[in-house]
This record gives sequence, structure tokens and C-alpha cells, in this order.
Amino acid sequence: HIGFEEDKALAEQLDPAWGVDIIIGGHSHTFIEEPAIVNDILIVQVGTGTDQIGRFDLVVDTDTNRLHDYRWQNIPIDADHCPKDAALEGIISYYKSQTDAKYQRMITRFKRQLTHPSRYQETEIGGLFADIIKESLRLDIMLLGSGSIRTTELGPIVLLSDLAECFPYNDPIYMCQITGAQLKRMMLHVLRDEALDGGHTEFYQLSGRLRVVYDRTTHSFTKFEFRDVPIEDEHLYRVGLQSYHFKNFEANFAVPMEEIAANGKPRIVTTDCQELLEEYLSEHQNLERGISGRLIVQ
Repeated sequence: HIGFEEDKALAEQLDPAWGVDIIIGGHSHTFIEEPAIVNDILIVQVGTGTDQIGRFDLVVDTDTNRLHDYRWQNIPIDADHCPKDAALEGIISYYKSQTDAKYQRMITRFKRQLTHPSRYQETEIGGLFADIIKESLRLDIMLLGSGSIRTTELGPIVLLSDLAECFPYNDPIYMCQITGAQLKRMMLHVLRDEALDGGHTEFYQLSGRLRVVYDRTTHSFTKFEFRDVPIEDEHLYRVGLQSYHFKNFEANFAVPMEEIAANGKPRIVTTDCQELLEEYLSEHQNLERGISGRLIVQ
């Protein structure tokens, strides 16, 4: 689950003696008609969501224990290709009635619908969620993984099922002490050309009070402010990160975790960020967020 291009790079490095015949990948949500073949390894993905399912029919040579032949299909999930199973639908209906009792309850109402049109820009949903986590955990800054937000719209009526679909991750939040200089280096890596050109990289929604203006021509910041003053290179800021991003810190930010840990041991400040959002939203009605210039790329 590392992305289609990364799967091809991985296949190139695998020793044929290891006997890998197929890589079934994810993450980049690539839809392909026929498998890519790299180093005699078949590589497939089948897009995103539940619009279709991939099917491999394999013929294996039992003498060599290797793949002899195959047939790959992208099968649409619809009535023409996937006939209904009445018995299975009955089982699903039983469990759905149980889950509906929990998830079809309203937890909040926004003043208006909020949006998240792209993971590579500041968004209304991203700003709200980052602010909620920052405020609830008394952080200075929250860097919320933009890809954690899985829908483009939320509200104005928000059911628990809507929140779970929009933000399905219940991982812990780590608090790291990070200097202003380190934070600038981290954001320079996040805003590299690969990300801004649409590459499948990590991107972040910033909490309020942080204002970043980045010049793509010079690859530098023209503004990097916290609470309306320039960020201080030597000052330590309490920065929140989801578990996935904390555990992949150096890959995501190009700064060694050992360097960050030297400022103070990172610690978990909540074990479930989805539950935190649910509790906050349940207690606060008529919330709203607009685009406030937290992150501007020029």
C-alpha cells in the first residue's frame, strides 16, 4: 500500500529467487486496464472505492511453483455483473440496523456546509479539524494530515456516520517539541515541487495562528508567522501529529526524529483523535470555518 509508482520501483529491486509473482497495491488509487510488468512481476491496482473489484485468474505451474498464465479483469460492482444474494442481504440488513442505531444520530450542525476540495491546499474542513485538535490538546500548532480527510464536503447537518466517513482514522496524537528553525525545514520539504505538482506526497492542514506564505520561484518563505509575529528559530513549539505521520516523521518531513527527540521526548496526548473530534463537535453547535490564508503558495 505504497502507491503504483513505488510498487514498480519495489518490483525492480526484488530478487527473482524470492519468488514474488504479483503485487496488488493501493494508496495511489490507480485504475489500470492491464497489469504492469516489472522484473517479471505483475503489478495491479483497481482504483478507489467500491465501483469495481479486481479479479485475477491464475494458472500455476506446480512443478516450478511459478505463475504460468493469468487473466486480469476489472469487474464493475453493479446489478449486471454482481447479482444480489437475498440471504446475504438479510444478514447485512440485520447488522445495518444495529450500526444505524449508533451512527445515524446527529452530533452537530454547522452554519453552512464546509468543503475539502483538494488535499494539496488549505481547506475549510481541514482548518476546523486542525483547530479543534489544537484547542482540545492545548498545542501551539497542529499539523493535520490532509489525506486523513476522505470526503469533499461535510454538513451542515453532521451525523456520526458523516464524521466517520469524512475522518475514519482513530489514531493517537503525539506532541513533539519542535524549534521554529526545524518547523521551517519540515514545511520546506512538505511544499517541495513534487507535492505542489500533484505527486502522491503527504500534505498538511495547519491550525490557526500559523501563517505561511511560500514562494515557488525562490523555494523560500516570504512569511512564516505564529500569533502574528515571525516564528522564532530557537523557540520550542508544541506541535501535534497523528500517529502515522509521527511514525514516518523523517520520510514526511526530511528531519531525523532523533533531532526532534533531543528537544524533549515526544508523548501521546490523546489515544483517539476521531473520538476527540466527535466529543468536541457534540458540544459545539453552529461552527464555521473559512479560508483564512494559513497556507498560501505563490
